[in-house]
Amino acid sequence: MSTTVEPTPVTTDEPEPASRLFGAIAIFESAEKLLSAATALKQSGLTKLEAHTPYPVHGIDEALRIAPTRLPWVVLAGALIGAGGAFAMQHWMNGIDYPFLISGKPLMSIPSSIPVTFEVAILLAAFAAFFGVLLFNGLPRLAHPLFRTQVFRRVTSDQFALVAESDDPRFDELRFGVITTEHGATSVESIEQDVSSVAMPTLLKAAGVSLVALALIPPVLIAQARATTSEKPRIHPIQDMDFQAKFKAQTTSPFFDDGRAMRLQISGTVARGDMPIDPAISTGYTSDAPPGPESSQWLDSIPISPTIELMARGRERFNIFCAACHGRGGDGDGIVTVRALELQQGTWVKPISLHDRSVRDQPDGRLFNTITNGVRKMPGYASQIKPEDRWAIVLYLRALQSSRNAQPADVPADVLETLRETN
Repeated sequence: MSTTVEPTPVTTDEPEPASRLFGAIAIFESAEKLLSAATALKQSGLTKLEAHTPYPVHGIDEALRIAPTRLPWVVLAGALIGAGGAFAMQHWMNGIDYPFLISGKPLMSIPSSIPVTFEVAILLAAFAAFFGVLLFNGLPRLAHPLFRTQVFRRVTSDQFALVAESDDPRFDELRFGVITTEHGATSVESIEQDVSSVAMPTLLKAAGVSLVALALIPPVLIAQARATTSEKPRIHPIQDMDFQAKFKAQTTSPFFDDGRAMRLQISGTVARGDMPIDPAISTGYTSDAPPGPESSQWLDSIPISPTIELMARGRERFNIFCAACHGRGGDGDGIVTVRALELQQGTWVKPISLHDRSVRDQPDGRLFNTITNGVRKMPGYASQIKPEDRWAIVLYLRALQSSRNAQPADVPADVLETLRETN
């Protein structure tokens, strides 16, 4: 009778290593020795080699053969995406999804889209620069093996260091030590990386989950408030002077006997700079009510002494308020008129030429009244142009008309004789 004895399996419960080799560090006393060692190590084939110095060292980029960063291309891509997206967004909103015609302006205008396009381009370029730096530098990184070495602490003050990483295919710790020592390294040490545990602590996991859950509460409450109605006033934590101890316009007030919060103007008071002037100067006629077109009650001439300064003021006001429709020469060919006629706006009426006889024959007071109260499509400008400036415009308008329709009798004799001799 024979018995078979099964072999006992041999098990080895060797613990996993708590650390692994990250690389090696060499310390130098001067920048010159650092540059010499870096050049020799790069010539030996090392690719993952970093230098750490207390101040910028000229020539270190060439010695380490650092390639130009790709970050500018990432930033350029972000800017182009932002500019293209912003322009497309505006084109869709203003020209396709919700076209809105304003004074005959084009639905999509490149100049008006430049500000938003520029701002979004800068915004996405900044995001690309920020996140690109994090990506290319392997950040965020909570710790680095170099920070555990004692010799590295003096690098920020008076020492220089070269660090080679072990995952470099040409890394050889012994050869690294020999080369750096030959070029003046004062010490060479191995760098160990703690790999005993890479799992996130339970406490951090719980804190992260809690923060995510808390961050979801405001969006959920906002969505609920938008989808439902409530008879209670909304929460107003930031008041920004929205609630003030004051009475708004057209409301009642028990403080005054008449029950009105708004106070009537006190009889006899005048606003600063608005002292009453001659009614004829403020209206352009001498009667109590506006006269008819052919009435003799219109002022025949401006009631203000004409001066060169008043003429210049009238020209300035004319070009600001009138030239947009009437044109700088008064022919009715202003930029608004030209644009409206190009777009064939059915409601637009071309302004009459200010050189037309029907306009030239009007008294100055009637022209003043037209500027004050408007006529046909033209609105009144009483709220925008003070009476003195309206008379200045009338004075300049007469000068424009005289430049086209002057008679020999309108020219002084000495000037007329000079003109004849010139011709």
